[in-house]
Amino acid sequence: MFPPDSTWNISFAGCGFLGVYHIGVASCLQEHAPFLVANARKVYGASAGALTATALVSGACLGEAGASIIRVSKEARKRFLGPLHPSFNLVKIIRICLSKTVPENGHEVAAGRLGISLTRVSDGENVILSDFNSKEELIQACVCSTFIPVYCGLIPPTLRGVRYVDGGISDNLPRYELKNTITVSPFSGESDICPRDGSTNMHELRVTNTSIQFNLRNLYRLSKALFPPEPQVLRDMCKQGYRDALHFLKKNGLLHRPSPGRPLLAIEAPPGEKKEEETEAEDQLEDNAALAVVEEHIFEHLPPKLNQALLEACAERRSFLTGIANMLPIRVATAMMVPYMLPLESAVSFTVRLLEWLPDIPEDIRWMREQMTEICNYLVKKAKKKLGSHLSARLYYHLELGGPQSLPISSASACSEALPMWMRSNRSLSDVMMKWDEYQRQLMLGLLCINVDMQASLFPREGFQIKLPPLDCAKECLPLF
Repeated sequence: MFPPDSTWNISFAGCGFLGVYHIGVASCLQEHAPFLVANARKVYGASAGALTATALVSGACLGEAGASIIRVSKEARKRFLGPLHPSFNLVKIIRICLSKTVPENGHEVAAGRLGISLTRVSDGENVILSDFNSKEELIQACVCSTFIPVYCGLIPPTLRGVRYVDGGISDNLPRYELKNTITVSPFSGESDICPRDGSTNMHELRVTNTSIQFNLRNLYRLSKALFPPEPQVLRDMCKQGYRDALHFLKKNGLLHRPSPGRPLLAIEAPPGEKKEEETEAEDQLEDNAALAVVEEHIFEHLPPKLNQALLEACAERRSFLTGIANMLPIRVATAMMVPYMLPLESAVSFTVRLLEWLPDIPEDIRWMREQMTEICNYLVKKAKKKLGSHLSARLYYHLELGGPQSLPISSASACSEALPMWMRSNRSLSDVMMKWDEYQRQLMLGLLCINVDMQASLFPREGFQIKLPPLDCAKECLPLF
């Protein structure tokens, strides 16, 4: 429940092309509860939510922002691979749209009130940026917050000399843990303003602080976050956002603007005064009926430019060329030409991007060299650590095996001294014993080079022990010497 007697924040979750849902929510808050936006302590946003938060705080036209989202989605759907087509530069499109919609003093208005979620590349930590020195820096912060690695490019953008990527990777719903934060998400879950699918499934998926209920509708929304749906679907999502925001305002008694028929303000009773249950039930039924009237005229409450963009998306223009392009033979021929046209379009797009990249080449190459150096140092350190532990283990086993293996040498000499004098005086027998002693020493040195596993299985803890033949056998061998 929203606490009306304390300060509050507003947080918009990252959602890709479903950011048009945030436009509907922001339009409703700005129209029916402007004090909720004006007096908010901070307005946070991550990824696509950062774009809506920037437009809401800086005073940009929400209608133009919603129309831009629909235009970008249409542009992406025209291509064979959608947003992954080489000629579709999402970062450039976002930069151009923000340059048109954000006012010149937008950074001054947003300073201290806007919080943009970023993910630092060096350590993966989340950073909330709230101060901006210029409009270009504000736009660059939004670009960094919406940059999805590989999807938008390979080299992350730079802000104040630091590389950042999509803020949704580390924190997709900033400050959600605070009780006074109004959370907004286009996925049904536990957010304050979100779709209510009415599913009985109690399973929940929490992705970087964003609550997503596990149901088929949310799976569909997730699939359309990076690959835009049809304009009619985006129109319905914007309308859904407006409706969900109305329900939130009504539930918390924040509606202050009357509807076309009757006021919708839910006036709270004083603390000492209580209403009967029947009266409350009747009032709630009346409020629900009035809210249904507002939802029927929902297009009248949307900003004019957004309403116009939605209507244009609803009624697609039919021209002679469009009709020819949609004919089955033309579509089949276009699909057959894709393997031949795609390399050409890729080459042209690569050349254009290379020319645009020229001013940033030295800095980006320096960053790539630093990253490669860090990766190599990390791999070498890991290899040294693993090799060192392996060698230490081998040395430990060698020393363990070397202790008992020194016993046979002393035992051999002791055994030779234990022989009678007449046997030790025999030169042939002495030579045999010396050769046996030398062979045993060489054998011990060679054994130290054998693998630890082989040593543990071949040589028991007792070591070598020379077993002298019985005395009778020794007497029988004397004639041989």
